Amino acid sequence: MGEYKLNDINTYIADFKRKKRNVVKVKLPSKSKKISNFITKVLVSIILFLISLIYIKTSDKNLLLYKEYVFTESLPFTKIKNWYEDLFGEVAPQVEVKEKTVFSGALVYKQIEDYQDGEKLVVNSNSLVSNLNGGIVVYIGEKEGYGNTVIVQGNDGADIWYGNIQNVAVKLYDYIEKDTPIGEVNGENLYLVIKKDNNFIKYEEYKN
Repeated sequence: MGEYKLNDINTYIADFKRKKRNVVKVKLPSKSKKISNFITKVLVSIILFLISLIYIKTSDKNLLLYKEYVFTESLPFTKIKNWYEDLFGEVAPQVEVKEKTVFSGALVYKQIEDYQDGEKLVVNSNSLVSNLNGGIVVYIGEKEGYGNTVIVQGNDGADIWYGNIQNVAVKLYDYIEKDTPIGEVNGENLYLVIKKDNNFIKYEEYKN
């Protein structure tokens, strides 16, 4: 083993003490703080629930308004989601997806024409339809003139109706990203309605 001089050892000790003083301590969130945040979220949820109950108990008119607004696709789910995440963080942790979908958000069609409030696209039979924009699924069910319909409320505030859909691959209130497969066209006719700020938008305009 090598021999150390006394001066070398003293220098080493002095350097060690100096480096130790310069260490920056990082304070990690305490367990109690995490519990406190969780309790806050629960209390806010309870308060909102109680406010809703008080509102609908006040009068029958309020109950009808509540049902009409909350239990239809008109409720701005994406705004509520963004507001909640601004205050408390993400609703659910993001999971890294290793496999990427190969479906494109652009709809491929042979023919397009006006149909009721939207358009009818003639596509290949049983074509797979993917979402045009990220958003929340706010409706799945029958719509007169459109057949089985999936409505997605987009992050940009546009409600997109996908009509005449079978083998639906999403669930109600799912948050889905752009290009997420929604289902298959039942036959060759896809009914598409795009509504934003109470205005109906043509597919080609919305796409651009």
